[in-house]
Amino acid sequence: MPDPISWAYSWPYYAATFGAGYILGSIPVGLLVARFFGHGDIRAIGSGNIGATNVLRTGNKPLAAITLLLDGAKGAGAVLIATNYGPDLALAAGLAAVIGHVAPLWLT
Repeated sequence: MPDPISWAYSWPYYAATFGAGYILGSIPVGLLVARFFGHGDIRAIGSGNIGATNVLRTGNKPLAAITLLLDGAKGAGAVLIATNYGPDLALAAGLAAVIGHVAPLWLT
């Protein structure tokens, strides 16, 4: 007799975890932090990227450090939340957060 919680019954959990991880990972932290602290659209400076290195090009090291820490916290948060539901879901959330960081939903 198969276990009642098998792959056939668990795909909604994986889909929800992947979706939540992707949305969390796609938050454009560099863009939001730069705008909040009055630097405008960070994509108009340097390489046009929204990462911590481009925020550093504004000359504000603490702002770049905040961006770096919050970018890392996006992935860590997705994994830590999903860890409560099992290691497989934590892996799916981490992968989704990385994909969301690389290809954000909000900046298409």
